[in-house]
Amino acid sequence: MSNATDRAYELGFRTVETEYADRRLPVEGAVPSWLSGALIRNGPGRFEFGGERATHWFDGLAMLRRYGFDDGTVSYTNRFLRTEAYAAADSGHGATEFATGDGSLRRTLQWLRSLGPPEPTDNANVHVAQLGEHFVALTEAPRRIAFDPVTLETRGEFRWRDDVPEHLATAHLTVDPNREETIGYSTVFGLSPTYHVYRIPHGRAARRHVATVPASGPGYVHDCSVTESHVVIVETPLRIAVTKALAPWNGNEGLLDLLEYDETATSRFLVIDRDTETLAATLEAPPFFTFHHVNAYEDGDELVVDLVAFDDDEIVRALTFEALSEGAFATAPDGRFVRYRLRPDEDRVRRSERYDGGMELPTVPKSVRGRRYRYAYAQATDRVGANGLVKLDVERGTATEWWERGVYVEEPRMVRRPDGSAEDDGVVIATALDTRRERSMLLVFDAETLVELARAPLPHAVPFGFHGRYFPDA
Repeated sequence: MSNATDRAYELGFRTVETEYADRRLPVEGAVPSWLSGALIRNGPGRFEFGGERATHWFDGLAMLRRYGFDDGTVSYTNRFLRTEAYAAADSGHGATEFATGDGSLRRTLQWLRSLGPPEPTDNANVHVAQLGEHFVALTEAPRRIAFDPVTLETRGEFRWRDDVPEHLATAHLTVDPNREETIGYSTVFGLSPTYHVYRIPHGRAARRHVATVPASGPGYVHDCSVTESHVVIVETPLRIAVTKALAPWNGNEGLLDLLEYDETATSRFLVIDRDTETLAATLEAPPFFTFHHVNAYEDGDELVVDLVAFDDDEIVRALTFEALSEGAFATAPDGRFVRYRLRPDEDRVRRSERYDGGMELPTVPKSVRGRRYRYAYAQATDRVGANGLVKLDVERGTATEWWERGVYVEEPRMVRRPDGSAEDDGVVIATALDTRRERSMLLVFDAETLVELARAPLPHAVPFGFHGRYFPDA
């Protein structure tokens, strides 16, 4: 690995010891005065448990990070979620998560042969969402943790009061500003596994069941797409081997050991009609794997689904600490921006690549989610010694990129100017690790040009996180 890559691995997966509260950050450049609100991100902050180190990036202990904006200033708060997982780690017990521990998913699935389900992990380290007046941290286990959006103090567990079943939950609740609701789904195991789609009206904390659709495998599904009239679940051949989880103890450690990629199987697009609340179509395509969707919209009789695609599941294995320490941090496969055009009436799927660079963690402006759009922003990933930022013009098939040697950009978020009219009138904000300064920073870019407007160095290096949202009223 290059020196910058070595430092990125060392700093980006190193436990944080200090929590800061409303720390005013120095600003180099100028943050637009109209930017008011907070970017709240989630991700791991601790990787050691009683003398043992986690084995996968996904297994770190949840730590929230808040970047507050007010009249050109930036403040920083970071705080671990005070959960059962946090207390157990503090007392010397390892986490039971994606790949580390004593078989979290295995224990979760024991409901199939026991009198009742065991309690899954509450280490909600993947994403955040606002449900009515509640701000919650999310993971793929069916437990959500509420927190204060200003102090990040843990408020306790958020529980649904409904009968929507879930053995695995989505950490990617998809916000649809056009129909003023948020879409989510759960996975249920059994002899006939299923996905359950639900909606959460804006301003409410209750959800309502939309549809139940059959699962094959079931698949490991991390994200979904929403159009004006449809929800699209993409089920790849990365399957969860439920029978392996239920077999006599054979050394399974967590979800990672229960994932099997069937290269002979197809990927399936499950299209749910939001109005009739039924499965409208199931379409198949050659196998691929995806974590994240970019956007989707309706184009006449076609559904356009844009996502970040991988040839197979190698990326999942490449994110173990063993693989990362042996060079996978620099050589892990790159995701590609791929467009699928679905014709449900003809049972036809067409695929095309829209950008030949590596990318992940995509986002689009809020105003065009679920609609025809022109611009997408993402982390650019195909260079050694840095991660960049890319702005894609999906109509023209062109891209603008920003790179700086030794800087590793994380997930970007686009924030539109309050009185802006153009789709890209606003800023892009992203956290990044600066390996030269050995600390993280917040970056602010002009959304039209990707010209850097400001950077605000943090007092420490923060481990690489996963996802976050910008809350204008937080």
